[in-house]
Amino acid sequence: MSVGEMLAVAVPMARTLRLEFLETSPERAVVALPDRSDFHNHVGGPHAGAMFTLGESASGAVVLAAFGEQLTRAVPLALGAEIAYRGLAMGRVTATATLGRPAAEVLAELDAGRRPEFPVSVALRRADGAVTGEMTVVWTLRPSG
Repeated sequence: MSVGEMLAVAVPMARTLRLEFLETSPERAVVALPDRSDFHNHVGGPHAGAMFTLGESASGAVVLAAFGEQLTRAVPLALGAEIAYRGLAMGRVTATATLGRPAAEVLAELDAGRRPEFPVSVALRRADGAVTGEMTVVWTLRPSG
């Protein structure tokens, strides 16, 4: 099962918004929000809540791609998020998420018995490539048991 398929099963909101997982690797994930009128705001663009969910889902996709092999010993959890809406987003929007720390560094902390925290940066772009939002989600790997 792909990372996108796993998230669609585990996170009902990703299914509700019909998010499209275009690329997932341990370094980067690209996820798209389709342009649907039932996801729009009062000016005809994607609702801020839908864009937040898009960005958070992209961050979760890169975390799962980077640390999915650790699920037997640690649970990934989002600790907090900040988002800035920089411009009007119309049409289909994509979110590109990248890890803010090397995965090996995060795993070294986990191996040392600590609970690592790490940021994931997300750029939200409309179809013409313009960045319309920026987001940072801070994640942790909570050791199981």
